[in-house]
Amino acid sequence: MPWIVGVSGASGTPYAAAVLRALLDAGESVDLVVSRASRLTLLDETGLPFRDAHWQDDLREWLARGADGKPDAFAVDISGVRHWSAGDLAAGPSSGSYPAKGMLIVPASTACVAGVALGLSKDLLQRAASVTLKESRPLVVAVREAPLNGQTLRHLVSLDDAGATVVPASPAFYAGATHIQDLVDFVAGRVLDAAGVPHTLYRRWKGELGGGNSRTA
Repeated sequence: MPWIVGVSGASGTPYAAAVLRALLDAGESVDLVVSRASRLTLLDETGLPFRDAHWQDDLREWLARGADGKPDAFAVDISGVRHWSAGDLAAGPSSGSYPAKGMLIVPASTACVAGVALGLSKDLLQRAASVTLKESRPLVVAVREAPLNGQTLRHLVSLDDAGATVVPASPAFYAGATHIQDLVDFVAGRVLDAAGVPHTLYRRWKGELGGGNSRTA
């Protein structure tokens, strides 16, 4: 069964790329939903398009790019990915009978958070998230916004009450980050931790001060 990965329009497309690469590295299958707004963000942050008719070529180029913008930084096999158009409300993930392990929304905009919390299902991403909740499957929401107003905080509490796990896109520094990719991978790793997917994206805390001074610690 696949993990559904939804990419919304918030800034933070490198987080989504890191999560997708790690899922594929772990041997997981992925059903990918890229919202219309996120395509504009991806173009702005990376200069890359994401087109339904050319999704394989576009995804391969996106996932190969590092968080610093360097092309061909990663070798990626996307054979485990199935793409669904965000406007296709008849797609597999729109139904609770469609088998899936759960869903990760990375990054999650405040508009996406509100839509899922209110059950709007305005596109496939929101519908798949609503289905994930109603079927009591894991839903991880990596919210990326600052500051957060009261309305958004209430929506996040509603998602938590509904069984979702909220993971703020907040990098930590104890893992010995020396590069922007390290900070991105930390957030991606925490998303995967919440989903129970094994990875080696960051150095875990071992209760020893100063361990972050060495990348090999």
